[in-house]
Amino acid sequence: MSKLYFRYGAMNSGKSTALLQAAFNYEERGQQVLLAKPEIDTKGEATIVSRLGMTRAVDFTVAPDEDIYEKFQTIRMRVLERTGSPVSCLLVDEAQFFTEGQVDDLLRIAILEGVPVLAYGIRTDFQTVAFPGSRRLLEIAHSLEELKTICRCGRKAVFNARKIGDTYIFDGDQVAIDGVDVTYESLCGVCYLEESGGVLNNGYRARVEFSYGSGPDADFA
Repeated sequence: MSKLYFRYGAMNSGKSTALLQAAFNYEERGQQVLLAKPEIDTKGEATIVSRLGMTRAVDFTVAPDEDIYEKFQTIRMRVLERTGSPVSCLLVDEAQFFTEGQVDDLLRIAILEGVPVLAYGIRTDFQTVAFPGSRRLLEIAHSLEELKTICRCGRKAVFNARKIGDTYIFDGDQVAIDGVDVTYESLCGVCYLEESGGVLNNGYRARVEFSYGSGPDADFA
C-alpha cells in the first residue's frame, strides 16, 4: 500500500529543496511525477522556489474549493496518454494551505490509487497555531518526518516569527505570504518568547524565565 508522507519543518529548513530532490530522484529512474501546490501560495506563482535558487514549475495548482482527487485523476490520465507511463508519485509543496478535506483526498490518492504522496509544509503559523492542513496531516499521514534548521542562537528552530521590516509582528491574519513587506524568521522557543514578551497563541502568556543557556540543542544532529 502506498503512503501519505508529511515532511515538515520551520521556515528555511529546506522543504522545497528536499521536494525538488525527491522529484529528481524519481525522474532519474525514468518514473513520472506530478508536482502541485495550493493556489493561495502566490510566491513564485505556479513555480516551486527553493531558497537555494532552484525552481521548477508545478504541474497544477489547487484552489481552496477544488477537488484535488478529481484534478489529480484528470492530469494523471494526460501524463499516461502523453508518455505511456503511469504517475509514480505526487509531491505537494506548502501543504499547510490545503483544506482538511483536500488533505483527506491526499490520503485517498495514496491508498485508493496506489500513488505515494509526499507533502511538505510547516506545522504552525506565526502565532504558534497549527494550520488546518498541517493539523490534518499530523492526524492521518502514515509517516511524519521533521526537517530541521537552526535558530539565530544555535538551538533548533521550531517556530516561525513574522516580521515587517525589522519589527516582529504577533497579530494579524494567519496567512501572509513571504515577500517584500512581510518576511519570516525561524526561531527556537526561547528566542520566540523573548521577542513576543512571553505570549503564545495570540494572547496566552507563558510564564518563562529565560535561563536556559545559549548552546545548541543536543538532539539537533
